[in-house]
Amino acid sequence: MRATEKKQAFIDLPALCSASGVVRLPGSKSLSNRLLLLSALSAGETEISGLLASDDTARMLDALRILGVRIEPQGKQAVRVQGVGGRFPVRKAALFLGNAGTAFRSLTAVLALAGGDYTLSGVPRMHERPIGDLVDGLRRLGARIDYLGNENYPPLAIRPATIRPGGSVQIRGDVSSQFLSGLLMALPLGGVETAVEVVGELISRPYVEITLDVMARFGVDVIRENGRRFVVPAGSAYRSPGRVRVEGDASSASYFLALGALGGGPVRVEGVGADSVQGDVRFAEALARMGARIDVGDRAITARAPASGRLRGIDLDANAIPDAAMTLATTALFAEGATTLRNIASWRVKETDRIAAMAAELEKLGAAVDAGKDWLRIHPPSDGLCSPPEGIDTYEDHRMAMCFSLAAFGAPVRINDPGCVAKTFPDYFARFAEVTRAVPVIAIDGPSASGKGTVAARVAAALGWHYLDSGALYRLTALAAQRAGVAWEDEQALAVIAARLDVRFGADSVWLAGEPVSAAIRSEAISAGASRVAAWPAVREALLFRQRLFRRVPGLVTDGRDMGSVVFPDAQTKIFLTARVEVRAQRRYRQLRENGMSASIQPILQDLRERDERDSQRPVAPLRQSEDAYLLDTSDLTIEQAVEKVLAWHGQAV
Repeated sequence: MRATEKKQAFIDLPALCSASGVVRLPGSKSLSNRLLLLSALSAGETEISGLLASDDTARMLDALRILGVRIEPQGKQAVRVQGVGGRFPVRKAALFLGNAGTAFRSLTAVLALAGGDYTLSGVPRMHERPIGDLVDGLRRLGARIDYLGNENYPPLAIRPATIRPGGSVQIRGDVSSQFLSGLLMALPLGGVETAVEVVGELISRPYVEITLDVMARFGVDVIRENGRRFVVPAGSAYRSPGRVRVEGDASSASYFLALGALGGGPVRVEGVGADSVQGDVRFAEALARMGARIDVGDRAITARAPASGRLRGIDLDANAIPDAAMTLATTALFAEGATTLRNIASWRVKETDRIAAMAAELEKLGAAVDAGKDWLRIHPPSDGLCSPPEGIDTYEDHRMAMCFSLAAFGAPVRINDPGCVAKTFPDYFARFAEVTRAVPVIAIDGPSASGKGTVAARVAAALGWHYLDSGALYRLTALAAQRAGVAWEDEQALAVIAARLDVRFGADSVWLAGEPVSAAIRSEAISAGASRVAAWPAVREALLFRQRLFRRVPGLVTDGRDMGSVVFPDAQTKIFLTARVEVRAQRRYRQLRENGMSASIQPILQDLRERDERDSQRPVAPLRQSEDAYLLDTSDLTIEQAVEKVLAWHGQAV
């Protein structure tokens, strides 16, 4: 997401009950940026199709254009790149690369050998991601690179230098595979044989394999010796293959394959398969170890839930699938037994410290988490997932947002800063919604004393679903405020009370701070107070997420003033239940008398008219029938008849 764009603060994902369908993946980020760079460096013209449209690829495109590379759009997700034959026309430039690690590391290496004067910078998090090992390797070749901030970290200044390619250069392999990939892609610019020796364990090896595959497509075959020494032959030079296509993103496939495993499936992911060059396709193997039913074709993978209905925890060396392994961490919430992910040290130097971030957010959901330098162990919650009202923090990390969307199979979940997915998958949440089915909701709205609460409760009982009397939350807020000495006109103080309500619902009772208050919240005074406090936007916002938490398997029936229009706009069945005001006054009168309270019909009638006016005219979520809601006038109906009508309409919607 560009800095000039307004960020969406959060997205509320409803509780999910199933997933099925077909997903066509966006192009691979890793392949997109590698293909763009080598197309620019090659001799000749290259047409790239299936290109990922995201923030990371936008950064690479912007940088190449600034460096003088001619790039022409060729319709949707396709460009034509006029190669520069290894020498950028622009010899001095300042490049801002956001948090695009692939672009930053590869361009650092290439520009260090390009003989120009360049500065490379990014967002603050990029300046916290180490690059010293790559810089050290490039300096051994004669590159002049200065740190403009902290030693071993961006931003960087690259100066013209006399490059001494040839011989051998060492580089650590245990921090980021992008260092090796960047160096390998740059070395053909030297024109002489140069070897790169990896010191220590090479992590994320499949990403290096992607690099070698792409280099081979552009005419440079790197010689591999024992998996630790890579030789770029003399005379190597990039030549355009003419046309190349970007396959689907295997890391992105992991979220939808997990959806199939958690939501029944089948979910078919198109764009990657058995012939993929991306290591993250092996996520499907890990999911199969957890019990998921997996079918792998040449260019598609399908996932279904285990025949047993429950996944099992696993112990996995995730070095080969570092990005996709994050998806296993949230999938583990629904497994029997603990799941341990090992050899994931690279998580610590990604868009955020992913080990620390993952542990913190999993614990919010109720999981017990153990973490070490390069491992993570997840113990799923024994009593179901929690729904933290503060939401899941994403740390400006696209994969955190996408991984934690899976938690919606256990409870409604709020994802903070969902726009961060623009880095690699801008329309992720729209695609997510296309293949998931939320827990069904019947929303019954209507004016006070219309009988909606009685009808809603009986419909819920008939279906075996959960029931929410949303009005009770506003009544409880009014009562709690009264007891705290807070005026019903004090919007901000009321919002604080609403957000901190200590409330528990039983089969036939309601407790506030451990005290039964079922009768108290039904008094006329508190009913009037509820109408007043409900008019305040801050109060409604404070209670919005709390109301959505009641949406649980197998389904929810809820009544209120804005259940179908605001709280559950995706409700499967919406009802606007009303009755003539005189009929409602009589019903309220009888109710009060049956509860032993004194009452008079005229004041009740006047109060209902004023309440109707207030509820229909309030600026936020006014009482009105939604366009897609059935109108049910119960003036001349029995409760049984009204219930039968609602059930019939619901049956039509199923």
